[in-house]
Amino acid sequence: MSIGTIDRTPPPFFRQGPSALTKLILCSALALFLMVADNRFTITRQLRAVVATVLYYPQQALLVPVQAIQGGGDYAQGLKSAVANEEAAKRELARQAERALRVEQLLVENNRLRALLDLRPGLKVKSQAAQVLYEASDPYSRKVIIDRGATNDVVVASPVINEAGVLGQVTRVYPLSSEVTLLTDKDAAIPVLNIRTQARSAAFGSAAVVGGGMEMRFMAGNADVQVGDTLSTSGVDGVYPPGLPVAKVASVDRKLDSGFARIVLTPIAQPDGVRHVMVLEPMGVQLPARPASAPDDGKALPVKRGGRK
Repeated sequence: MSIGTIDRTPPPFFRQGPSALTKLILCSALALFLMVADNRFTITRQLRAVVATVLYYPQQALLVPVQAIQGGGDYAQGLKSAVANEEAAKRELARQAERALRVEQLLVENNRLRALLDLRPGLKVKSQAAQVLYEASDPYSRKVIIDRGATNDVVVASPVINEAGVLGQVTRVYPLSSEVTLLTDKDAAIPVLNIRTQARSAAFGSAAVVGGGMEMRFMAGNADVQVGDTLSTSGVDGVYPPGLPVAKVASVDRKLDSGFARIVLTPIAQPDGVRHVMVLEPMGVQLPARPASAPDDGKALPVKRGGRK
């Protein structure tokens, strides 16, 4: 075989095609064309939908291990949190059980002392559950509507509370619903008792407090009121039962140029987000009627004067 008959052309593996720069320009132009065409004419929307449909199940299959690992971590964390919450609930239940036993003992002792002193037995407060339907449409007031009305024996001035404390008072009764004025309303007022000093006063709703709050008015500048004092219902108004939490003192501003102190309160029962409440019967329903004042007919009673005989 002669040397001249040998094929000297390079094998296909070593053949040189278009340059890399040429390929880059062609691919860039093609990508730009496809983007413009898809944006203007949406020619690849159907193709994209078909590809997404075809790849959906493989994607879900590939996500199974990831979801299993994440689910296992969430399960372990949730189990740990559930165990911690259970322990806290058991401790709280034990504390409440011990407190309930002491309350029962105090009630028995209270009844014995009342019987010994020949005092009237303590009043029992009737209550019924209610649900907040919606807030009143007046933007300048703080009122809510509950789903209990005259057909449920709800009367005007009935106190409304939740698990934290006093929320407000029923101010208008309809057949199937009632309007409750919250303590933070500008026209609301409630007699309170300072648990620390046992001093009686009154708390008023205030629109001047940022976020809605309460304040104690007409308190002397040197009044014994401190930040953090807890105020409860005093029970002297014949409406609210005594001892219900009302508010805490948030700030005390003793101005030198004024004889009164500005005392801002924070309600213990926050009205925002409340869904379920309890409607109590006013205490005045169970109290004896007030004696009528004697008519003034202009005749004075004779005065017996003493003297020497």
